[in-house]
Amino acid sequence: MRNMPTIKAMHITVVDHPLAASRLTLMRDERSDNATFRAALADLGTMLIYEASRHLDVEHFDTKTPVGIAQGTRLKNPPIIVPVIRAGLGMVDPALSMIPDAQVGFIGLARNEQTHEPVPYLEALPETLAGQTVFVVDPMLATGGSLLHAIQLLAERGATDITAICMVSAQPGVDALAASGLPVRLVTATIDPQLNDDAYIVPGLGDAGDRLYGPRNIDL
Repeated sequence: MRNMPTIKAMHITVVDHPLAASRLTLMRDERSDNATFRAALADLGTMLIYEASRHLDVEHFDTKTPVGIAQGTRLKNPPIIVPVIRAGLGMVDPALSMIPDAQVGFIGLARNEQTHEPVPYLEALPETLAGQTVFVVDPMLATGGSLLHAIQLLAERGATDITAICMVSAQPGVDALAASGLPVRLVTATIDPQLNDDAYIVPGLGDAGDRLYGPRNIDL
């Protein structure tokens, strides 16, 4: 295991915008079917990626318009997008719509319904992430167990610039992320106050994976 850098305080951005709040409301609503939920998630994901990208390094160049020369701008080093499967897959297309030249890695984690602990089953990442900006995407930050496991894997591969992008975050998960000392910042649409006895976010929006793709039938 490589030595992992630490940060003194985690930077948290809560995207407080009427359009973000309206999409989050659709996702929370138990009446929203899979199609409605997916569409709202795609819209909100685009907004969160937009905000997470605000401070990415850019480079400038001359570009010719029909009537003259303007200064063009492009990302200097596009981030790698890493969804936490399965629910994180729903955030890949919104991310690529905003950053089409981004690479994509994958971390597969399932939730053990008895222990509430993450169970890893897939890791598809570059050999080294040193010097690479990483956006790890997962709709839900509940206990923080899955996201912390994913960030630990990224840090072990040399990543020191990691942004976690989550639709709904629970305060216990935010606290766990902040206390971890891992090199991560958080972009989210809301921070909900608590978890229930089954470690679901309250008020939350239920199981994001089930609402995206239907109930899973794999017992771990």
